[in-house]
Amino acid sequence: ANLVIAQLLFLSSEDPKKDVQLYINSPGGSVTAGLAILDTMNFIKPDVSTVCVGVAASMGSIILSAGKKGKRYALPNSEIMIHQPWGGVQGQAADIEITAKHILATRDRLNRILAENSGKNLDQVEKDVDRDFFMTAQEAKKYGIIDQVYKTN
Repeated sequence: ANLVIAQLLFLSSEDPKKDVQLYINSPGGSVTAGLAILDTMNFIKPDVSTVCVGVAASMGSIILSAGKKGKRYALPNSEIMIHQPWGGVQGQAADIEITAKHILATRDRLNRILAENSGKNLDQVEKDVDRDFFMTAQEAKKYGIIDQVYKTN
């Protein structure tokens, strides 16, 4: 994530008027790292165009949806998957409770981001992310995660 953030900042400083292309082929990963990328995308002056090449799952799908509206794409055989965050904890009951509350708050934050980016209502997003929800590129377009499916030769 730090490398992606550094590249976004560098490209923004090179030409603040030129769109940045962010190609995504990611099974997901750390939510905090993904949110740092998302915040950087929103912080820099250039529009960030997102393109799914392969898979954008979990946090990768949130980043894909966070591209500038009208500039979010996927290749035709791409796969997009949304779901709720998961985590595990062990230890004292108080520590488990703290971590559970944190995971639930993170889930709510991600659901709100996805609802805003996709145009879906929050109730629908909450229902859809309850379990792994896989989409083709065309289905992701219909859902509002991307705006266009690229055609290939």
